[in-house]
Order: sequence, then C-alpha cells, then structure tokens
Amino acid sequence: MLVLDLEPTVKINVNKWLNGDYDAETKAEIRQMMESGAVTELTDAFYKDLEFGTGGLRGIMGVGSNRVNKYTLGMATQGLSNYLLKRYPNQQIKVVIAHDCRNNSKEFARMTAEVFSANGIYVYFFEGLRPTPELSYAIRELGCQSGVMLTASHNPKEYNGYKAYGEDGGQLVSPADKLVLEEVRKIDSISKINFAGKNENIESIGKEMDDKFLAALVALSISKEAIARQSDLKIVFSPIHGTGGVLVPPVLKQFGFNNVTLVEEQMVVDGNFPTVIYPNPEEEEALKMAIDKAKEIGADLVMATDPDADRVGMAIQNDKGEIVLLNGNQAACLLIRYVITAWEEAGKLDGNQYVVKTIVTSYLIDKIAAAKKVDCYNTLTGFKYIGEVMTRLEGKKTFIAGGEESYGYLVGEHARDKDAVISCAMLAEMVAYYKDQGSSLYDAMIDMYLEYGFYKEKLIAIKKEGKAGAEAIKAMMERFRNHPPAVLGGSKVTMIKDYKSSVSKDMISGVEGKIDLPSSNVLQFYTEDGSIISARPSGTEPKIKFYCSVNEPLADKASFESVQEKLDTKLAKILDDLGA
Repeated sequence: MLVLDLEPTVKINVNKWLNGDYDAETKAEIRQMMESGAVTELTDAFYKDLEFGTGGLRGIMGVGSNRVNKYTLGMATQGLSNYLLKRYPNQQIKVVIAHDCRNNSKEFARMTAEVFSANGIYVYFFEGLRPTPELSYAIRELGCQSGVMLTASHNPKEYNGYKAYGEDGGQLVSPADKLVLEEVRKIDSISKINFAGKNENIESIGKEMDDKFLAALVALSISKEAIARQSDLKIVFSPIHGTGGVLVPPVLKQFGFNNVTLVEEQMVVDGNFPTVIYPNPEEEEALKMAIDKAKEIGADLVMATDPDADRVGMAIQNDKGEIVLLNGNQAACLLIRYVITAWEEAGKLDGNQYVVKTIVTSYLIDKIAAAKKVDCYNTLTGFKYIGEVMTRLEGKKTFIAGGEESYGYLVGEHARDKDAVISCAMLAEMVAYYKDQGSSLYDAMIDMYLEYGFYKEKLIAIKKEGKAGAEAIKAMMERFRNHPPAVLGGSKVTMIKDYKSSVSKDMISGVEGKIDLPSSNVLQFYTEDGSIISARPSGTEPKIKFYCSVNEPLADKASFESVQEKLDTKLAKILDDLGA
C-alpha cells in the first residue's frame, strides 16, 4: 500500500530495481525502506537519475537511481565507454583511473576499471589513492583519451562521486558531457553494463608517475633563491585524512622547504574524516587542528587540502601575530599577483601571457592582470571551463595561473584542473618571497589593496535537500528573474546578467547585449557603487549560492580596519536585501 503513495516516477524506478537484475542485498535494503515507511528517503533516492553537473557525478552513497552505487557508477562507466568507442573508432582507447580516501572509493575505482577493461579499453590504474591533479597530468602524459577520478571532493562523508575527464586532462565540457549523458540514458537495464573485467587490460601505475608529476611541479618554481634563504619557513600542513598526504609533503621538500610540521592525526587515511565535521578547507573548523599546531610553534603558514587534493585552505600571521584565515578570493588574488610579479621580475612577461578565473571570483584579479598587461579570461563556474580555455589557447598564448573563489588554483600547464599540490608549493614560495623582502604575506595583502582597492567577498550557501529542496531552489531563481531587486546594499542595480538566456541588460538605458558564454543558470546583479552579486544553484551539492563582492578605495594602512567594517556592513545589507 505504501508504494501507491509514492510519486509515479519514484514508483516506476523502485519497481525497476526490485524486479531487475540487482543483487539481493540492494533489493533487501529497498524493501526495508518500504517496510519502515521511509517515503521521503525513497523519493530522494529514486525520483531522478544522477546527472553530470559542474564536477561530474556526485551524490550520497546508497541504493537508488539518484544515489552513488556500483550500478549508477557502472551505468556512467558503460555510457562513457560507449561514447569513447564511438568517438575514437579503430584505435586502442586508453584511460587512467584514480581514487581518493573516501569509503568505497577504492572498490568503486576497481569496478570502474573492470567495466572499461571489459569493453576493450586499456586502463592505467593507480595502485593507491592519488590526488585529482595527478590524474589530470597522467592523462596527458600517457596519451589517454579519458580518465576517471572517484571522489566527492570536499563533500561530507556520506557522499562519493565520479569525475570524468577528456583527452586534454580536463573535466568533460559540452558537447562531450551531454553526449556521454545520452549514452548513459540509453542504458535502460543494468544487463547492458559489462562488469566482466579483463585483467590483461589493466595496468597498475604509481611511483614512476609520481616522480614525473613532482618533477613537472618543481620546474615551475620561480623564486628559488628566496626559498633557499627562507628554507626554514615554518609551515603546518594537513591533508584532512585525504590524498594530499601522498604528494604535498614531498613537493614542499623538493621545493626546498625543510621545516614542515604535519598534523599527524589528519595524516591518517580515513573516509569517515573523524577529526572534522566536514573535510572542506573552506570551513574554519576543518583547519582548527592545523591552526592550533601553528599557534603552538609560531608558524608562518598553515595549509590544508581536501580529500582529493584539488582545493587548499590557508592561514597566515597578521600584523598582531595572530593566525588568520584567508578566503578563496584573497588567496587567488595574492597567488596570481605573486606569479605575475615574479614573471615580470624574471623578464618573462612579453604580452602573450594570460590568467583565467570564474565569473564569481574576485574582479580584483582582472584589475591586477590589466595593470601588468596580462589578459584575464572569465569563465562559468567550474574549473573545467578554465581548463577548456587553456586547451583552446595551448600553443598560442602562455598560461600563468588560474583560480576560483572555492579554494581551487592552478599554476602551470601540467594539468587541466585545480591543483592543491602545486598550489601548496607556490603559496609557500609566495610567503618565502615576501619574507625574504622583509615583509609578511599579510602586509603584501594590504599593499595589494592600497594599490588596487580593497575588495571583499562573501559567499552564502543555503542548503535545500532532496526533491523538495530542488524545487525550492528553482522557485528562488525564478523569483529573482521575474522580480529582480532594484536596489542592493543601498545602491541601485544598474545591470543584470542572465547567463541562462545569455542576455545582459543595462537597467538605466534598457539596452540589451549578448553574453558570449555557454548557457548556465546564473544571475548577476551589478550596482552603481561597483558591487557584484551572483546567484547560482550548485551543480554538485543541494545548495543555492550567493556570491557578493564589494569594494572601496584604501587610502592608507591605518584605514584597513575601518574600511573593512564598512565593507562588512555593506555585505550584510546586500544579503539581507536578497533574503539570504
């Protein structure tokens, strides 16, 4: 009787799994959910199929078409296999597979390898957990057509996921992502998944690739002499139980840093992430143990990476000797400014260099790049779009660095995804560079604001779980489209950019223009005083995100605190106006 209370789509999917060739354990779990009256749980697990978002396939682990399990990942892999076989006919297709520390990641990775191998695709399989950026590097290094990373990045422990990559080492973008999805949708029965792996098509890789990857990173160091003089820079590092522990300590050592303190409790590989609430370096709580260690030893720099080591959070000493966190925008601005400056001082800037960022990342980066005559490209949210620009410009222009506000950065062209391994090394190099000049990174940040203006950003993410949450997020975006705010933070809205319709509208003149980016469900509001507010549903999490950026001139260092308070007040007012 309970099944009759389920929505039609849910009912169809539940019956499909109960009557299909799914294993007995899966069917028993579904029946248990039905017998316990878990209508909401069943609905969330079966109301739709998992789809590729900005970060691939990601979701809560468990039974159901909207959950991460061997069947949904198997369908994804079979669909990707079918796409690759059509895309590259009459050639030996090769893929690389890696996984992070999450529960089931190793098993999911092995199953993925077996499906690929069963389809005649040759698999390079990392022998143990490895960072996402090494996977990106390995695809290009081994001449592969694709790759898969089993990870849910920085999501809570209940999640896992599947990042699919193309031959350029970047995550799949349109039209490839849509073509893969079409192939997945054609698999209407798990009997169409070939799980019968062929061991002869699977090759284990490990240390040799690590050594090549690390050598490529060490070659990117710019301020070697400053590092040599500051080799005892006090650094605290934590991988938060993940893959950063494999390669970040070695790369710091090879860069020349000899005084690195590891947070030993978090060096332990554990998919339950027992020492944190969320393994997310964007969260202050995730860096608490590292910061406590830094206070104990008087460290210059604190860094912590997420489970698959593509994001890094950092903290530094302020002018009072306190350890303070930097947000993703601050770190991106400082890192890109440093790399451009170091290139300039080395005489390497010739007008053919560029940087890339996303539309929701600080526009201070645009200002810094323009001042140094370095092109700055803006992309949709998701590092795959930054990688897409890099691939398009390869051989034509020289990529210096890229970044996004969500703590993901890349220096160098060795990968096509954000890389916390090179980011940790270059952030440490940056601190050493300024310390070698008798300055701190905190002072360098204030100097940056004095030169270009004090930019401050804030992100608010509102979580809306399940089907009801998805509908609530959709309604919020429709409200902003149909009834956009006229004033935000006390300043008139002068322009609205709707990336879904690819139209920008000047609210003063009424003139409309075309946005030259792919369609995406993002709204941006520009105000008279230079503030930029973006609204965007997440592609990988059940959230709607509001990105707010405000700025004011900073006349002198003594005004830092007062201007910061003014910007904080403005940010609070904007978020209040949005109802966030």
